[in-house]
Amino acid sequence: MIEAMAEEDLKTELERLRAENEALKTQRRGSPTSMKVSEKGAVSVYGLGRFPVTLYQEQWGKLLGMAEEIKTFIAENKDRLKTKEV
Repeated sequence: MIEAMAEEDLKTELERLRAENEALKTQRRGSPTSMKVSEKGAVSVYGLGRFPVTLYQEQWGKLLGMAEEIKTFIAENKDRLKTKEV
């Protein structure tokens, strides 16, 4: 009797995990870019790749201030840069 209950619990948990896994896969494929405040108080941007891009606000400010410089650099090095489907 106990074994039958344990087996049923395992089956239920397995189905729950399968459904959760499928939902995460679907979410990842069409996930828009989003932002969160990390545990350490930084800004994390999700949806650009496998892992979030996390920088503190001063770092984001510096990076955003370099936007034109980054665009120029990318344009100048376009022939050496690879692209990746997002």
